[in-house]
Amino acid sequence: MRTVVVSDVHANLAALEAVLRHAEEGGAVDGVWCAGDIVGYGPEPGGVIELLRRRGVVAVAGNHDRAACGLMGVEEFNPSAAEAALWTRDQLRTEERDFLASLPLTRVEGGFTLVHGSLRSPVWEYLLSAEQADAHFALQATPYGLIGHSHLPFWVEERPGRGPEFFAAGDGTRVELGDARLIFNPGGAGQPRDGDPRAPYAVYDDGEETVTWHRAEYDIAATQQKMRAAGLDAWLIERLAIGK
Repeated sequence: MRTVVVSDVHANLAALEAVLRHAEEGGAVDGVWCAGDIVGYGPEPGGVIELLRRRGVVAVAGNHDRAACGLMGVEEFNPSAAEAALWTRDQLRTEERDFLASLPLTRVEGGFTLVHGSLRSPVWEYLLSAEQADAHFALQATPYGLIGHSHLPFWVEERPGRGPEFFAAGDGTRVELGDARLIFNPGGAGQPRDGDPRAPYAVYDDGEETVTWHRAEYDIAATQQKMRAAGLDAWLIERLAIGK
């Protein structure tokens, strides 16, 4: 089975559609996992929710998801993020808010534990340091973890006695699953922040026991135009073209 792994779609429907099309070029897609932030920042929250639900998504909540459905305030968001979160909240239908409110903070799928930020702080911590990875591994009861939040594609290998090691993941990077415990971040599909504006995602192949990263091109200008029409923040619009 091939499972598409995404995070931080952020209401960017064109990016999500491109990811799914691109993944299906490599073979049948049997499932979709999302490590949170389905909505926020982007112009089509309802469309993204509808598509993911139609594909039977397995997801956890991100901070933007919880803000959009009213489970979290926006006091700790930066001004652009807070404005987008409140705009998103106003766009959602009751059933869409209920779906976001139903998402758990963590969930286990096979050998993977899904969480948006980290197991120590599920919706807020950016897992980017050895200390943070150690704390996460201490709470991870499965061989593998799946996170998001930082919008960066990478993986972390636990190395007992030596400390965890971080590896950047580029287009085509492939990791074979084995005895080492690992944490994977597929990157921010709807708002990349690694300097590459193409939508990042990963594919978990449970037959080959591999995780492989990919990038999908999409019509960035069309998404930007929809954001302008919605009156969203200029920086949120501009950053899509530079992947930052």
